[in-house]
Amino acid sequence: MALDSAKKAEIVAKFARKEGDTGSPEVQIALLSARISDLTEHLKIYKKDFSSRLGLLKLVGQRKRLLSYLKRKDYQAYSKLISELNLRDK
Repeated sequence: MALDSAKKAEIVAKFARKEGDTGSPEVQIALLSARISDLTEHLKIYKKDFSSRLGLLKLVGQRKRLLSYLKRKDYQAYSKLISELNLRDK
């Protein structure tokens, strides 16, 4: 269910602003998107797993808050990130 360390390190390396950057909104959004896609695939198989569904909704809300923060602070980084992650712009 959780991301393995190799996949997580790959995502961090791709979206980090500088080396060792794990806390920037871009990295956090990319990691959340990966977890959301994994949980979505899990819920396609296990339709009655309501606790995972609740966790998925919390992750989506967290990603939404981070995206709105990034949109306010740095619109160019926001537009680049949503195009790379294939997310919709509201």
